Amino acid sequence: MTQSRHYVLAAGGTGGHMIPAHALAEELMRRGHRVALVTDDRGARIPGLFDGVQVHVLPAGRLSGGPIGWLKALRKIFLGRAMALRLYETFRPSAVIGFGGYPALPALMAAQRDRIPTLVHEQNAVLGRVNRLVAGKVDAIATAYDQIDRLAKAHREKTHLVGNPVRDEVLALREQPYPALGEDGIFRVLVTGGSQGATVLSRVVPDGLGMLPEHFRRRLQVTQQCRAEDIEEVRGRYASLGIPADLATYITDMSDKLAWSHLVIARAGASTIAELTAAGRPAILVPLPSATDDHQTANAREMAKAGGARMIAQRNFTAVELAKQMQKLGLEPEALANAAARARAVGRPNAARDLADLVERTGRDLGSDPLPARNNVLSPAASGAFA
Repeated sequence: MTQSRHYVLAAGGTGGHMIPAHALAEELMRRGHRVALVTDDRGARIPGLFDGVQVHVLPAGRLSGGPIGWLKALRKIFLGRAMALRLYETFRPSAVIGFGGYPALPALMAAQRDRIPTLVHEQNAVLGRVNRLVAGKVDAIATAYDQIDRLAKAHREKTHLVGNPVRDEVLALREQPYPALGEDGIFRVLVTGGSQGATVLSRVVPDGLGMLPEHFRRRLQVTQQCRAEDIEEVRGRYASLGIPADLATYITDMSDKLAWSHLVIARAGASTIAELTAAGRPAILVPLPSATDDHQTANAREMAKAGGARMIAQRNFTAVELAKQMQKLGLEPEALANAAARARAVGRPNAARDLADLVERTGRDLGSDPLPARNNVLSPAASGAFA
């Protein structure tokens, strides 16, 4: 076993940032290391992640809103940087790893001030804003895709393709066969819009499934994530169509739902793509058009090109188009199983291992230091310092 070290992971509070950070934390702890998480209020509230890891909430300003907004953001960033410096005095990390999102910025700035090695992991196929800001100063850049847009040529020598880490329970699905699908058997559809849901899926998917031929529609069984404001309307629509549907605002047992799914209809967030390709599940992907730098369309490129997914731009995502694509896939079990195999072929199952290897190579030895109290969530309104 390698010598035990301390690592700080810094991630913005969305599933796309938090899930790969969680997967890395699990791998590092398996290797005997200690891990702390820096995030925002949203990240600290996501259920099922970072159990047994000390969590610190930092203020993080978003650089938007004109000069006044920038000044407010800078104040928060430097307050977060000061709090991170106090954490490093006691925790003494061997490296700080950023996963994008504005909460990662003050943690990385503090590490660079203390000359602590830093890395960033980019989950998307377009380098994000915070990662672009720090790319020139970090020691290494880990990526999830071979083709990364907005990555400067000057930084490619320190760039390493590792993939996007997923949770252990999702990775375990890779060893299970794609669920058998007979011509008259139940056809299970999983619909997910990412950690925040997606109104367009709630609006289009029930109507699209309702347009399928009756013999196909009778076979459907749907699990769908919806926004809270949409869920009752969607429930009523499925009931009127006679389609069994299990609806929730947040799917906590995603690995179980993926395990029995024959087809997934989803946004093209980084974690969604990583989980689909790790498990080997075919998909109809509807990239979020307002995503920064249109990164969801870029995320879907590899899986769609390989034949593991069909990508539909949101402007073209209608009930008629969905019904057409569903029939092309669902009425040919061999085509669906082939798409599942193609999705699996572009997965990178060793992402957590490879990223942990990179972290260990980049980090420095500092010896064993006393740890602050575990599971200690602090906000700027608390003591003002890490304890």
